[in-house]
Amino acid sequence: MTDTPQPQPEPQPQAQAAPAYTAAPAAPAYAPAPAKQPGKTIGIVGFILAFFMPLIGVILGIIGLVQSRKAGAKNGLALAAIIVGAVLLILEVILLLTVFSFLWSTGMGAAEACMNGAQSVTIAGQEVPCSEITNP
Repeated sequence: MTDTPQPQPEPQPQAQAAPAYTAAPAAPAYAPAPAKQPGKTIGIVGFILAFFMPLIGVILGIIGLVQSRKAGAKNGLALAAIIVGAVLLILEVILLLTVFSFLWSTGMGAAEACMNGAQSVTIAGQEVPCSEITNP
């Protein structure tokens, strides 16, 4: 017999191995939340109100500054609210005293003139009868 080459069986295609999946990528790193600064919001509100209602602005500024100091933080707006509110409060008091002083002296001058026998007095450019100022 002759050696006849025997047909070789065709190689079986090998099953492809499943691709190896890697783990999901890590979530993106976000910036951490800003640290809480107690009293900061109250300081801002106090600063704004210091221009319109100085007394309330000073009170809120003090509250905001105390809260910030307890937490060991600085609060420039609360300090500014205290300063601005105090200055405007002092100016407001000076203005009110000046206006009341002027009105008091004008009223007293008119009352004295009427008591000394005048029939009418001029107050702020208007003629006012003494019967409206004093009660006989």
